Amino acid sequence: MLNKQVVPTVEEMTAYCGENAELFTQLNKWLSNEFFTEQKIVFPYGNRYGWGIAHRKKQKLLCNIFAEDNAFTVMVRLSHVQFESIYGNMQKYTQEYIDDKYSCGDGGWIHYRVTCKEHLDDIKKILAVKCSH
Repeated sequence: MLNKQVVPTVEEMTAYCGENAELFTQLNKWLSNEFFTEQKIVFPYGNRYGWGIAHRKKQKLLCNIFAEDNAFTVMVRLSHVQFESIYGNMQKYTQEYIDDKYSCGDGGWIHYRVTCKEHLDDIKKILAVKCSH
């Protein structure tokens, strides 16, 4: 997933997620079905992240989802108010990501690693806030 010269298919990215392949598929389908996002395979940030799926709505980037070995990472930016609105409903694992976010203007970026169903549930809550605004 780090070779910029070889564009992977969604199927190859899914397979790379290994034991979390089904969760990767569920999240991508959920974003498309629930929020009508457009998906595009991208290599946006170089070899540190590699290939991912960008979800956009009317040209606005909602998130990037990067396939990893037996996991995947969702990169998303929220405002401070958006993070605060959901913080109390998140697992400690998720709260730590929010606490350590990369500050940017009125909010920040998190790079949220999904390795189980509970993580998927939390990232869906985060993305629902992002996609509803």
